[in-house]
Amino acid sequence: MLRYLTAGESHGEALIGIVEGMPAGVPLTAEIINHQLARRWLGFGRGGRAKFEQDLIHIYSGVRFSKTIASPISMRLDNAAFKKDKSGWPDVMAVDGDGEGVAPITLPRPGHADLEGVRKYGFNDIRPVIDRASARETAIRVACCTLGRQLLKQFGIEVGSHVLRIGEVGWKSEVEYIQQRDEILLKGAESISRQADQSQVRMMDTQLSQASVEHITDVKRSGDSLGGIYEVIVTGAPPGLGSYVHWDRRLSGQLAQAILSIQAQKGVEIGSGIANASRPGSTVHDEIYLDAAKQYQRRTNHAGGLEGGMTNGMPVIVRGYMKPIPTLIKPLETVDLESGKPQPTRYERSDVTSVPAASTVAEATVAWVIANALLDKYGADSLDEMLEHYPYRP
Repeated sequence: MLRYLTAGESHGEALIGIVEGMPAGVPLTAEIINHQLARRWLGFGRGGRAKFEQDLIHIYSGVRFSKTIASPISMRLDNAAFKKDKSGWPDVMAVDGDGEGVAPITLPRPGHADLEGVRKYGFNDIRPVIDRASARETAIRVACCTLGRQLLKQFGIEVGSHVLRIGEVGWKSEVEYIQQRDEILLKGAESISRQADQSQVRMMDTQLSQASVEHITDVKRSGDSLGGIYEVIVTGAPPGLGSYVHWDRRLSGQLAQAILSIQAQKGVEIGSGIANASRPGSTVHDEIYLDAAKQYQRRTNHAGGLEGGMTNGMPVIVRGYMKPIPTLIKPLETVDLESGKPQPTRYERSDVTSVPAASTVAEATVAWVIANALLDKYGADSLDEMLEHYPYRP
């Protein structure tokens, strides 16, 4: 129903996004998108580019008088950093010319797309791979997916996130953090994000936040990097989004693909999926009851709001597992593509950890998947028509 396409390289002139399939009448301004783009820069341990870049979206089409008009929405996000730093990369990624005098990069970094990208597309220079595989692409992806978030908002559906772990620092007791999280969730998923955004590492617990900052500082001194775990939560999603009928319509599979499509993400968990694998069924499955209004409810939410590939009315909970960033100050061993000789890796400017930023990107991609599922069930040409079809009034 909804589709988006991104284009552009990390140190090209700009990133481009096109969104198709958005119903008419959804409120949208550049300020709404810019707010989410600013959140993408949150987090202690970010690299040098954060000092240069200020992401401001320009909307070219598909919006009139601050509302969508059902036609494709096109957007541009300029790469400001290369104009201010001293890397000289605009010349290296020039659209015109023959590249004469530009020295190729021939040292692939372990853990990055470098080597396989060169082998797949036949390049003799790793730079095209570095620039398109870069997590800079997530900036325009957040911009595109914010449109899905805006659609959900009109139906009272909220998306939020917070970080559970960075490297060695994280919650030791699942019971403790679930209790704290669920108390905040009573106000909706965005309340989780508002609290997490107050932390330098997007953690809800003050002590864990401070410990994570110290951990990141220590690891930076050693020239290394860190991964971690974050949690994305959706509240207000009605039951019945997704389907059990065909494999590709299962919402659980679509959410997993959305998380793993983000650079450096290596694992996904829905609800308490990993812990549930070692528990007996009697302690895992969420018992059903009728509330005072004769509505079906669950006593627990170990399933993470999804059963049989469909939402069940409980909060949707998805966790992403991010590997440490592959660009390190401390070099690893690699092989020079030109000479075939072993060499230490070269350093590209990078973060120590991007787990806090990844959590905000994951919010956006999850919102997009839920918005698509909502359109699949209640879709129409305009927002007003969709609201007429929707039985759960926001």
